Amino acid sequence: MAAFCWTFTFTAWFLLISGANAQESRAPDPLFQSNEILDVRIVAAMSTINSKLPTDEELPATFQYSNSAGEDVAFDIQVRTRGRSRLDKSKCKIPPLRLNFRLSQTKATLFHKQDKVKLVTHCQNSTTYREVLLREYIAYRILNVMTDTSFKVRLLRITYVDTEDKNKESLRYGFIIEHRDRLAKRISLPVLEISGVQPGALNSEFSSTVSMYHYLIGNTDFSSVRGAKVNMCCHNHVLFGKDGEPVWSVPYDFDQAGLVNAPHAAPNPRFGISSVKRRLYRGRCMHIEGVEATVAKYQDKRQEILQVLDEVLAVSDKSIKPMTGYIGKFYKVLDSEQKVSKEIINDCI
Repeated sequence: MAAFCWTFTFTAWFLLISGANAQESRAPDPLFQSNEILDVRIVAAMSTINSKLPTDEELPATFQYSNSAGEDVAFDIQVRTRGRSRLDKSKCKIPPLRLNFRLSQTKATLFHKQDKVKLVTHCQNSTTYREVLLREYIAYRILNVMTDTSFKVRLLRITYVDTEDKNKESLRYGFIIEHRDRLAKRISLPVLEISGVQPGALNSEFSSTVSMYHYLIGNTDFSSVRGAKVNMCCHNHVLFGKDGEPVWSVPYDFDQAGLVNAPHAAPNPRFGISSVKRRLYRGRCMHIEGVEATVAKYQDKRQEILQVLDEVLAVSDKSIKPMTGYIGKFYKVLDSEQKVSKEIINDCI
């Protein structure tokens, strides 16, 4: 591959073209228009949910919060567990949940338009996993800084009330992820229910942004073009697009990333890396011509990315310091033409 060369003219040209092709985004739903922590209560048979992991059965629950006027609002919802790897009891004692709201109840509330939403939970009842959850939440927020074509998240402080254990209460953090259908509505692109896509069909500028994002957070647990099952593309990515137009492959689920550094995280043996904290660029060589503009974009957003860490007040200094250092090492690569060439351009796939 030709030597990497920094040229302002090319960068400006690529950014101009990219801006012209950027996906326009509508305002998010009310729930995702604020980054303030939302206090909620979930009253349910938590003992059954945590022990039997009913992925194919919904259990009744009550979801409560206070609105901006200080009035208590309560919804009758259904709850079930979800996910794959986090349902492994050797990894997570507390499963991730799906909350099924009734649209008739949520109309004209903060949860307007929310139907079946994913709730990321704390995995284990420990301070360590509280921090893991908050670090993954920050990972989502960093992608939100880089592109509106990403899943919005809302951090919750949840009081769980276990109706099977004398209404025992426990206070934990969690966060809700924007439903893919709501993201599709926001970016005016339908979800593609297909088993895979050719890399050449992907939107080049967006794919370059996402590939650099995975490199930033140290994530290799994804495929932007293939899924494990028919009509289930892709691995920790969702495809959006219209016939005859470039496809947008949007990532989610970052618990295996080095920035999150979960105790249960492990690198895929096929990549030959010894730790999830070891960065490995997995962007496509066919999109590498846009790397200079992508580097410029990330350089421009450096302070906004670091600001996200300061905004999440719930996360401890013990997490902030290593996360700041980890992001700093990413920018040491971007600050060096030689390192960009060696660790990104020459490692494309």
